[in-house]
Amino acid sequence: MTNIELDYAVDARGAACPGPLMGLIGKIRNSELGDMIRLLSDSNQSLTDVSEWIGETDNELLTVEEHADHNAFYVEKA
Repeated sequence: MTNIELDYAVDARGAACPGPLMGLIGKIRNSELGDMIRLLSDSNQSLTDVSEWIGETDNELLTVEEHADHNAFYVEKA
């Protein structure tokens, strides 16, 4: 498990796409520069959605942890 100090967490397990990404975007909009957000998603589409969205923003995807039943995305607001 990653030892990143979190400011916020979004648990979107069970949500259909684009729900997990929308949850992350909402939390990013309501956070401050440098805040760390973890998104939990069990949708495989999130692997593509989050990466593509990060590529269109100044935010940084620090790491993705792949677990048996979900993925954890660690994003820093830039």
